[in-house]
Amino acid sequence: MSSSPATPSAEATDRVDPASQQVATIYAKALLAATANGDKAGAALDELAAIQRDVFQAHPKLTEILASAFVETDDKLGILDRTFGGRVSPLVMNFLKVLAKHDRLSVLKDLVHIARDLYIKQQGRVSVEVTTATPLTDAQTAEIQQQLRALLGAEPVLSPKIKPELIGGVVLRVGDTVYDGSVAAQLAEMRGRIINRSVHEIQSRRDRFRNPAGN
Repeated sequence: MSSSPATPSAEATDRVDPASQQVATIYAKALLAATANGDKAGAALDELAAIQRDVFQAHPKLTEILASAFVETDDKLGILDRTFGGRVSPLVMNFLKVLAKHDRLSVLKDLVHIARDLYIKQQGRVSVEVTTATPLTDAQTAEIQQQLRALLGAEPVLSPKIKPELIGGVVLRVGDTVYDGSVAAQLAEMRGRIINRSVHEIQSRRDRFRNPAGN
């Protein structure tokens, strides 16, 4: 895989709300601090990710109600109890209630993503988002991991993402840096080289006409 650092793509930078990210980071750090003992952090992050994906994302109306300023806090806590009571760990339930009390359930998605990155870094690993047009095979995954170990000097933790419109290859995101090895990027690079070569040849011809040999 021949990848070169590129400017962060639209996928890496679109729809980022700095204020929301800052709030999410504060609560992400608080969550990790509350789960510092044992392996509670990993389990809590898995639970919260599943809640975000399977409940809040799947049922946006519920998210609207819990985020509404017109719904009393006690009512929100009651909804959380009826929805998740006995189905999630006490730690996760308490954390959801803290978010609800402070009207911060809207940052849960960003919070989980940030907390997972922080947790991975604490373990001396690096989170890498891998975007491909089709799912990777085990062999391809192993090859990417091997090359990333050499590139990053740390153990990569891959987060796969499928983007069918990607022409081919793979796009890797490590923090704010994007390593683009896609066919689309390679074609664009090739096109740039061809254009530059053509411009150079045209300029050379002009120079020869202006300064014919022997004059």
